[in-house]
Amino acid sequence: MKFLRFYILYRLQFIVALVVLGILSHLYFDVITAWICYILAAFSLVLYFMLGTMRIVQEAVADGEVETAVKYIKKIKFPRLLFKPVRSGYYMLQSNLAMVSDDLSAAESNIRKSLNTKSTIIGNMKGENLLQLGFIQLKKGDHKQARLTIVEAVKAGISDKEALATAYLQLCSLEIQRTQNRIAKDYFRKAKALKPKSEELVKQIKTMEKQIARMPG
Repeated sequence: MKFLRFYILYRLQFIVALVVLGILSHLYFDVITAWICYILAAFSLVLYFMLGTMRIVQEAVADGEVETAVKYIKKIKFPRLLFKPVRSGYYMLQSNLAMVSDDLSAAESNIRKSLNTKSTIIGNMKGENLLQLGFIQLKKGDHKQARLTIVEAVKAGISDKEALATAYLQLCSLEIQRTQNRIAKDYFRKAKALKPKSEELVKQIKTMEKQIARMPG
C-alpha cells in the first residue's frame, strides 16, 4: 500500500525514469527490455491523466485527513482528462472540501460540474449529487429551491439508506416550515421506515417524532 501511494504521488518521475531506462536499454542492452520500459511508461502516463491521485485523495477523506486530501487533490492538474466516473468523483470531493471551508460558491460550482459529467459506469450518482446541491442551497438560505432540488434527488434515486433518510428528514423539516403538516408526516414516516443507524439520524428522528406528535393534520 505504501508503494502504491508512493507510485501515485510520483508517477511522473516513474515515467521519466522508465523512458530513460528504455533509451539506455535500447542503446546498451536489448530492444525487448527497452520496449517493456516504453510500454510501462505509456501505461503510467495514461493512468496519470485518467486517474490522477484520486485513490489516495479518497483514502485521506475516509481517514478524516482533510488537509492531506486537499494537498493530494491539488496534484490533479487536468481534471477534464480524468476518466468520467473519476472526474465526477473529483468534482464531488472538491465540493465537499469547499463546504468544509464554507466556500459555498465553489461547492455549488463543483457539484454542478459533477452533475454535468453524467457518468453511470459505477452507478448513477445523480441523486447523491442533487442531494448535496440541495444542502448547499439550504446553507445559502434558498429554502424554496433547496426543497425542489432534494425532491428531485429522491426521485433520481439515492442508493445509500442513511443519505435517503437524511433527505426525507430534511424534506419533513422544510414542509413543517411551510405548515404542510400532512406532507411532513409522510416524509417522516418514510425516514423512520428506513431505520437509519447513525447516531445523529437516530437522535434527529427521536426529536422530530415528539414534534410530529404535537402537530395537527
